Amino acid sequence: MSNAFYTVPTPVNEPVKSYAKGSLERKLLFEAYDEMYEKQVAVPIYINGEAIFTDQVKEIKPPHDHNHVVGTYTLATTDHIKNAITSCLEAKLAWEHMPWQDRAAIFLKAAALISGPYRYKINAATMIGQSKNMYQAEIDSACELIDFFNFNAKFLEEIYASQPISSEGIWNRTEYRPLEGFVYAVTPFNFTAIAGNLPAAPVLMGNVCVWKPSESQMYSAQVIMEVLIEAGLPKGVINMVSGNPAMISEEVLKHKEFSGLHFTGSTQVFKHLWKQIALNLDHYKSYPKIVGETGGKDFVWVHPSADVATVGTALIRGAFEYQGQKCSAASRAYIPQSMWHALKTYLGDQLATIKVGTPREASNFVNAVIHKVSFNKLVDSIEFVKNADDATIEFGGGYDNAKGYFVDPTIILAKKPDFKTMKEELFGPILTIYVYEDAAWEATLAQVDQTSEYALTGAIFAKERSVINKVTKLLSNSAGNFYINDKPTGAVVGQQPFGGARGSGTNDKAGSIYNLLRWVSPRTIKENFVPPTNYKYPFLES
Repeated sequence: MSNAFYTVPTPVNEPVKSYAKGSLERKLLFEAYDEMYEKQVAVPIYINGEAIFTDQVKEIKPPHDHNHVVGTYTLATTDHIKNAITSCLEAKLAWEHMPWQDRAAIFLKAAALISGPYRYKINAATMIGQSKNMYQAEIDSACELIDFFNFNAKFLEEIYASQPISSEGIWNRTEYRPLEGFVYAVTPFNFTAIAGNLPAAPVLMGNVCVWKPSESQMYSAQVIMEVLIEAGLPKGVINMVSGNPAMISEEVLKHKEFSGLHFTGSTQVFKHLWKQIALNLDHYKSYPKIVGETGGKDFVWVHPSADVATVGTALIRGAFEYQGQKCSAASRAYIPQSMWHALKTYLGDQLATIKVGTPREASNFVNAVIHKVSFNKLVDSIEFVKNADDATIEFGGGYDNAKGYFVDPTIILAKKPDFKTMKEELFGPILTIYVYEDAAWEATLAQVDQTSEYALTGAIFAKERSVINKVTKLLSNSAGNFYINDKPTGAVVGQQPFGGARGSGTNDKAGSIYNLLRWVSPRTIKENFVPPTNYKYPFLES
């Protein structure tokens, strides 16, 4: 065994390719997309390094063409889940005792594979299965996942290097043990990078994991497993299962070796899982770590001093990129009366140029929402507004599911700040605006802070520094990721660690050292080189 002190290469954020017309990356991506769109993929479950296929499958259909089948994914049984847990526990000892630099090397290699030979495959899988345009796929499934793997490896090194001071004749040390048992990762459809990071982060720290991807993200989940296997991940360290979510969670959460939940998804599901964990507390070997990032009703607050074009651009990008299906998407905005006419004109001009359709057509800024349930929920919200007395649809409001689940970018004008769509998370391309009187700008801040149960992201726009300073302080608990003169989306690993509190989660900041610290159980070791030989202290002399 080497006795060197290793240093992980200094990470830098993966450069985002432009996919401009005529570029090589656009050509290569569309070639991958077209080939994968016409092929039939069979996504297995992975247990102990084995790809398991059964006759129990579901079809994978692109949200933008729900009559077209691109493949199937396997449904796990209760026995599969039990075997996945057993496989994790059997792999645990060898994995946690593997030298940390070797664990790190696996994920550094995975990052290099995604940056190189797997880039267009993982992007194309995300475009097909999750209906992301090429740029949204690039910043997510390629760049952010690469960044998670590279930066987490560096954070691992920094954690292990953090050691206590020692007095004379004593050596104090801290070792960062993985949790006892196994971790359960439950991941969402909307970000391939999150799907890869949630099992990978605890595993990097020496844990083992049962991973349940979203059923709407299975195509790109398969590519993640392909990458990790090629990167050298040992068998059983991550076992990927899919199928009935309630059944899987019940089997996992009742096991005495369950030690942690790494979750991104809806607030309601997270609360339900937390309650299940609480009911099983007496059965567990240790208190489980619970890390969750859930919903958002993210705000944009605008001061009269702000610039119209800057605000308008942030609203369009923040609300409508990836059809508003980002936890951080701009969903409610507070606009001063003096700006509203000019901003409305700007938004109308810009929205008139936005195209909606398949991600295979490069000019489409907005694509399909993820599935029929989401589509129907959004349609219900739009129809509710059309029949409401205290709100109007200013732009958009159209929808069509004949071929794909398409909803037009929609802007609602609410006459009161607590209107239904100002409070409830919709997770689609719908933005609600409330126009306030300029002189009442300070009063609106309480509405921003108290209208929603969430506290994930938020943005403020102003030119006056005194206003920026005041608003930042008054909204200190309203968003875990707070943006000044920028849209509330697009957090970058290593730059803006991501997460919120209140109804938005435990704020453990994915993409930072803080998240990785949740997946270890430190042990302090004190070694005394010259221990005493008599119990008596000097003060005992009479």
